[in-house]
Amino acid sequence: MSLENSIAYPALFKQVQILDASLPITGAFADLLIDRDRQIHINPDYGQLPEHTNTYENSGLVLGGGAVDLYSTSGEPGHESRETIAELTAAANYGGFVTVGVLPNTQPAIDDIAALEFWRNVQQKYGKTLQPWGAITKGLEGKQITDMAELAESVIGFTEGKTISNLLLVRRAMEYVKPLGKVIALFPQNSDLAGNGVIREGRWSLQYGMTGYPAAAETSSLAALIELVRLTKAPTHFMRISTAQSVELIAQAKNDGLPVTASTTWLHLCHCDRDLDTYDPNLRLMPPLGSENDRLALITGIRTGAIDSIAIDHTPCAYEEKVVPFEVAPVGAIGLQFAIPVLWQSLVNTGLLTGAELWQALSVNPAKVLGLASPQLSTLFDPHCPWVASPSEVNSQSQNSNYIGRSLVGKIQRFALS
Repeated sequence: MSLENSIAYPALFKQVQILDASLPITGAFADLLIDRDRQIHINPDYGQLPEHTNTYENSGLVLGGGAVDLYSTSGEPGHESRETIAELTAAANYGGFVTVGVLPNTQPAIDDIAALEFWRNVQQKYGKTLQPWGAITKGLEGKQITDMAELAESVIGFTEGKTISNLLLVRRAMEYVKPLGKVIALFPQNSDLAGNGVIREGRWSLQYGMTGYPAAAETSSLAALIELVRLTKAPTHFMRISTAQSVELIAQAKNDGLPVTASTTWLHLCHCDRDLDTYDPNLRLMPPLGSENDRLALITGIRTGAIDSIAIDHTPCAYEEKVVPFEVAPVGAIGLQFAIPVLWQSLVNTGLLTGAELWQALSVNPAKVLGLASPQLSTLFDPHCPWVASPSEVNSQSQNSNYIGRSLVGKIQRFALS
């Protein structure tokens, strides 16, 4: 049973692991008091515990800063039949995320002040969990740069969420954004090389009979974009990194002192191209899943700091959109609700990352990328809690995830969220 449904307050949990890279005690164990108002107190004064405090020995819980998702897609406005703002906010809260960067690919696109008025109203009604990115170009058409100076105060940064083929325009956008104190996020993809690829080119693309997507479609574009950063010195974030060579390119750029950061997605850390043997359209991603060597290189990149953050890239799709053959399915999957448990199972329980390394890539580092303060310690996670990711647990009309219906171990304890 989930603790959130069974505990009585005030509650004292013994031996809670603290995971917050901004604190010197990260990785250490502490006692945790949650009072009747659901406020968190680390190592409370035992002489002043509230009356009738219930004690839970050897809780095995983990307390970390609120998770921050760099980029995800909102169905609303424009595609409310996929997911509404209320559902997206609920999914974020359920999964332990205190901030979700919303890509500008809504309808209308987040490309002018009028569009931002919608998001101001959202924040007044639902709080500031959802933070909009501003579009780099008007209508996301890759032709004319938006009025970045006008948008800058109300957005967390600028991105298209997709590739921009015109490198001269990218250079100009970097030059415009640099004095505004915002990051520009770019998706490296050479569309000509990518073609219609849906799986990483190699052994498994041949075996499964699907069109290959060469690693060079990412790395050739990334190399060119890094040179533009070298030229402009604009703070730049590289999205959806998926290849081993890309990790090397970013590490070298950082060693050269360039102002770059990078993220990969949770599914690229938990799966590889070999896993597409079921042709599950919920694993149809862009970029496609890489090889096992790529996956391990991405994990190493997180450990060494070449890859700063893990993004969820939550992308709701309607049922009928995904009930099609793999190669024609729209890309993307939802994941805010269960990314942390799956990542813990896949990476921490297997010894590929420590809990502190995982949490840093989900909380402190993405906050830094966006220029935000480190999230407060507010997300309590029980890595031993079994549960089933049933449709009722998803908080969304969209069900496009290969984890729905599966048994998971590890769950966010929502009573501790502030």
